Amino acid sequence: MQTRTYGELFKVTSALIGTGGQLAVGEQDQLRHFINRRFQQAFDESPVWPRYLVSSEARDIISLTISGLGAGGSSDQSAKINANYILLGQDSGTEGAVAGTNVYYNPSIGTRSSSSIGSATILYKRTSTSRWEIEINASIDIAADGSISVDAGSGDTALVEADAGKKDNPSEVVTWTLTATLLSGTPLVVDKQLIPYAQTSKDTIGDFNRIHRKRAFQNNSSMEYDFFVDFNGANILNIANSTDNSAFVSYKKQFTPYTITSGYYDSSLEVPGEFFNYIAHAVYADFLRVQNRQDQALAEEQVAQTYLALELEKIDIRSNNNTINKRFSTYVNRQSR
Repeated sequence: MQTRTYGELFKVTSALIGTGGQLAVGEQDQLRHFINRRFQQAFDESPVWPRYLVSSEARDIISLTISGLGAGGSSDQSAKINANYILLGQDSGTEGAVAGTNVYYNPSIGTRSSSSIGSATILYKRTSTSRWEIEINASIDIAADGSISVDAGSGDTALVEADAGKKDNPSEVVTWTLTATLLSGTPLVVDKQLIPYAQTSKDTIGDFNRIHRKRAFQNNSSMEYDFFVDFNGANILNIANSTDNSAFVSYKKQFTPYTITSGYYDSSLEVPGEFFNYIAHAVYADFLRVQNRQDQALAEEQVAQTYLALELEKIDIRSNNNTINKRFSTYVNRQSR
């Protein structure tokens, strides 16, 4: 996609203002803030700007959250356990965990490869006690066929289910026995079907558009999930199978403002080509308002909005050929129904 430079944007806007050269230092700083304001305004106008759209990307589903733990008597391991947990799968039962029971792990701790997860924080059901346990610094083997097996007892036991009647799900456990040297407090274990905004090695999600069970927008149709969004991410409603550990998300990337504070006229920072003219004329309108030239500012604002409307129309025309974004039927896109 086409890009321009921040330096070009500064020069064009200065030319519109009519300085005949560079703005004063104070005005340059003012212009910097105006540019970020208008940049975000353009960014927010559409959920499907092609530059910021990611289509049907695989994302982990958080199945459990644990919170409420504090420091122990001789160390503090709470940060390894107070976390989001992913359902890795069901244990094969070959190395000390109950066959067929869920195995959860904290994705922010440990090292994962195609054949194992090492130094991990895991939650599993141990065969010898038939109790749910949380271990830190533990290991999990992953076979070539994808089957998993917890190396029971390979790590340090942090919490153990203490209920007299054993539970099928760790979120149902009422009482946990803590290793007092490692932890304190009362753990709160909660079931989730959550896709967080951030995931290691992937772009941070700014806005969720759609969520599918399988990869969408290819040859086969895929089940689409309803969801609601809160501070932590997207919460999937009525998930097809509680053992699913991933879903495919179409989203808009997070907005990132410019952080440049000097050397504006020579900056090579990239400016989206589709926003360039809008930002330049809209920022000029902002300067006119500061000078109380309201009529001229209004006229310039209309010029800026025309540039933005042209770019938005391009998106709408392209969207007639796909279903990335759910849209109301209009006279422009009605033929895509």
